[in-house]
Amino acid sequence: MAHKYYASGNFEPVNRAFLFGDAVKVSFFIRNGQLILAEECYFFLMASMRKMRMNIPLEYTFDFFRELIVQRVLEQGVMNAVVHFMAYRDADDHPLPKSGTSFYFEVQEVDDVLALKPEIELDMIREISVNTNLLSNIRVHCPENVYAEIYARENDLDDVILLNPQKRMARTRFGNLLLLHNNVIRVPKQSEGAYISPLMESFITFVHKNNLAEIEQEEMIAFETQKADEILMISDEKGVFPVGKIRNKTFGYSRFSAMTDLWKATLLV
Repeated sequence: MAHKYYASGNFEPVNRAFLFGDAVKVSFFIRNGQLILAEECYFFLMASMRKMRMNIPLEYTFDFFRELIVQRVLEQGVMNAVVHFMAYRDADDHPLPKSGTSFYFEVQEVDDVLALKPEIELDMIREISVNTNLLSNIRVHCPENVYAEIYARENDLDDVILLNPQKRMARTRFGNLLLLHNNVIRVPKQSEGAYISPLMESFITFVHKNNLAEIEQEEMIAFETQKADEILMISDEKGVFPVGKIRNKTFGYSRFSAMTDLWKATLLV
């Protein structure tokens, strides 16, 4: 593909996203040359913009974004990719509540957005915590994420578990954790600081509807990872990863692998 990015209007590199982190991020998914989960991702984008009190232009309809991705990505021959989409407030002369909105997106080609990636190693980080308010669930600028990513790299980890101020498990730097024990999958509640994730919601809805396991959204301390049989990390940004190790405990992923294979089959297009 000749161009890996696209911006609305006349892109100004000095903008409020660059200056202040005044932006929201959402991923769109392309699989086998088609958009999947498109409506879910679109509604998440609209909800994220509303939470950040952005003006949403009338033309920002579902059809507008679908046609945009079709023209700028699919018609360029991209078959499998994650579209990293960012909407941000303009640095214009209007009062902040009335400022315009622009967008920018990058295209990351992958083998299969739903494929189970290699195992990852995690640990928890206690120096920082993530909040539990309505902005904690969307992908916005978050200095805790920057700190956590650097901490993981310095400690030879793939990701880290972030806690909330109550010392309960919220999420990782990149996504949400699903803990499988016996026939129950436990997921931290969004009120605990977990991300809203169209990709994860699709997976747990599939598991629930097909009676593959019980789904429980709960408050959990990080130690409960040591009781799990298997752990999965689902990230709209990075993909689906089995967790192979947390501290001294190792995990398999045979049951999650079987579930994700069945889930992928329902999203064939």
